[in-house]
Amino acid sequence: MDNLRKGFPVLQQYTYFNTAACGLLPEKVWEFRQDHDMDFFLKASVLKEKMGEMLTGVRESIGALYHCAPNRVALIPNFSYGFNSILGGIDSGSKILLLKDDYPSINWPVESRDFQVCYANLDKDLENNILEAIKKEKPDVFAFSIVQYINGVRLGSEFIKEIKVQFPDLLLIGDGTQYFGTEAFDFENSGLDIAIASCYKWMNAGYGNGFMLFSDRVEGRLNPKHLGFGSLQGKYKEHEGNFLGKFEPGHYDTLNFGSLKTAIEIIQKIGWDPIEDQISKLKHIARERFTSAGLLEEWVAERENYSSLFSIKGDEQLFNKLKSEDIITSMRGNGIRISLHYFNSEKELNKLFAVLGI
Repeated sequence: MDNLRKGFPVLQQYTYFNTAACGLLPEKVWEFRQDHDMDFFLKASVLKEKMGEMLTGVRESIGALYHCAPNRVALIPNFSYGFNSILGGIDSGSKILLLKDDYPSINWPVESRDFQVCYANLDKDLENNILEAIKKEKPDVFAFSIVQYINGVRLGSEFIKEIKVQFPDLLLIGDGTQYFGTEAFDFENSGLDIAIASCYKWMNAGYGNGFMLFSDRVEGRLNPKHLGFGSLQGKYKEHEGNFLGKFEPGHYDTLNFGSLKTAIEIIQKIGWDPIEDQISKLKHIARERFTSAGLLEEWVAERENYSSLFSIKGDEQLFNKLKSEDIITSMRGNGIRISLHYFNSEKELNKLFAVLGI
């Protein structure tokens, strides 16, 4: 367990249950950033001459980690940039299915454009609601969070595959910002057409970096319009009209994307099994205690698919009490959001339970 916590000095100061808002900066990423900026300070454009080579390495690292060919991995500064670039390539008037009360950075950009919009309710019948909405509304696109940002409700991988089997022409776009970094993921066999994520949360890569993964079914269904000098720069983007290049029009920050590559190397060194085992253990303990204490919504507590992100009943007074005990959480929706990552421990959970009095 100590090995999983190594390299996160903030854990010596706080009981940190707030990865869903902001991940930690690992020591190795901090060291890379220090070295990178010193090199830039001393070498300027001499360092940047290697920019293409470095970004290729980042792209290939993401592809290897999540099983996606590197020529279908786009580098983006954040989820919202990537998602808006995709929406700009979808024909106006298309019908898009959303989840009611999903993450605003998904729903707002769709609702602000000239699309037909329909919804599936986010409740105990979530999966049936989605299937019924697809059958009734016949949308062209379904865009959703894999893990809900407030209550941690998760759409299971088998269900996502089932949607693709039943509705092969439906374009499935999944936001993995609250998911990527918590377990192994095989994009090629996920059923998703596009996966998008910012990496400052569960991947602990710092701000300013993210990625998009595309299936080979997507090209020809989107007409992205972002173009610039960067669209033809680097391996995998060398011919005019290149699909990938239309999502990467400008200069990219090697500091931020190098941070992502370093964060991926940390994940690879630890291995998915220890990460998954620790998260699984903690989330089961937490859900059992929260449920016994009546702190979770009943339908959420009863779901088979759930993440290590929980919304417990509590007000600002309780939130401030936790903060006074150096327990870092977030106020979200009508409750307090607790998010558990692999660097957290049972000892920390027991401290939380003691302060909650459960």
